[in-house]
Amino acid sequence: MNDPGLWAARYQAVRGHTLALAAPLSAEDCGAQSMPDASPVKWHLAHTTWFFETFILEVLEPGFAPFHPAFRVLFNSYYNGVGDKHPRAQRGLLTRPSLDEVKAYRANVDGRIVALLGGLADGAARERLAALLTLGLEHEQQHQELLLTDVKHLLAQSALYPAYLERPLAAAAASPLEWVACEGGVVTVGHDGDGFCFDNELPRHRQFVEPFALASRLVTNGEYLAFIEAGGYTTPALWLAEGWDWARAQDLRQPLYWQRDEAGNWHEFTLAGLRPLDLHRPVTHVSLFEADAYAHWAGARLPTEGEWECAARAHGGLPGDVPAFAHPSEMDDADVLRQLFGHCWQWTSSSYAPYPGFKPAAGAIGEYNGKFMVNQYVLRGSSCATPAGHARVSYRNFFPAGARWQFTGIRLAR
Repeated sequence: MNDPGLWAARYQAVRGHTLALAAPLSAEDCGAQSMPDASPVKWHLAHTTWFFETFILEVLEPGFAPFHPAFRVLFNSYYNGVGDKHPRAQRGLLTRPSLDEVKAYRANVDGRIVALLGGLADGAARERLAALLTLGLEHEQQHQELLLTDVKHLLAQSALYPAYLERPLAAAAASPLEWVACEGGVVTVGHDGDGFCFDNELPRHRQFVEPFALASRLVTNGEYLAFIEAGGYTTPALWLAEGWDWARAQDLRQPLYWQRDEAGNWHEFTLAGLRPLDLHRPVTHVSLFEADAYAHWAGARLPTEGEWECAARAHGGLPGDVPAFAHPSEMDDADVLRQLFGHCWQWTSSSYAPYPGFKPAAGAIGEYNGKFMVNQYVLRGSSCATPAGHARVSYRNFFPAGARWQFTGIRLAR
């Protein structure tokens, strides 16, 4: 931490972006919770602040005193090592503190973090602060994406179909789907040590991958609509057994946010409001069950995460800036593998598990990944809601097989 001013500027930029994402919303928007898997915007604003207060100020600030003692419980997510937690499914019941009080909490903690940046003289403490700040800012960027996807699910519950932001969605034009051959063999998977990574991306290790091919782009709405019209949701042979039961129990017939009007025309709810279904854009908000069923119908399969990373390193280039976060698009400058980043998270067939030799971080922070490595599947890439600069080739996202409220899509393999 050689330049506290640069660290303060970075900290304030990330924290300010979270507030900017919340700015178009009313206090009512920010307090509501549409389902247990989603959190109110107010809770996201407070929890990310709680992270800096609990894991940095409480450890490093001289004479530390909490902003409010009850916030330690109210805004703890799942860190059992820290103490009690408010029930996740009841976060929408927290009418107090108010949105203004939560913003005051953010401002208080931000001021104390900036002061701490300029006040630590001990070299070891400064290095510890740099590591914790980096983790906290990456954690906040995760919540920036969750904030958008949770708001989308919330707004979709209204018959008004309100737009989060009124913005045009440019017409897309899908490129032909091609198959990109990959030789396979012994490949190296995991973070290469250049820059930040979460602990679940480590250690870098070898895997054997048979020769395979990966689709050059994501599956489109039009292609998925053909699956629907061919009876994809009513053909049990295409589905995993649990997936078939899951779809039947909810009487599902299309992706989340798709609907037909009285004339039979398809529409899709987006962060820019309800729009006619664009057949050329990537299909999104599908579960692993739906992605796997589509892949079977298309005579293909989902890639493993090792295959995805191997192909991305060989043919995909590096993640760049993400497009406008209203919806995935076809705009992409990649030459071979398109839409790896900035469009949809891509389901893989790989169960979320530790890499060989994985060791969680010491203390409560180590709970972040270690405790969730069961009953989840890995997704790769990034989405249109992922903050710029947050994605990397080794990034491992993970969700249960039935999750649909994230910007999840389909890339085929064979």
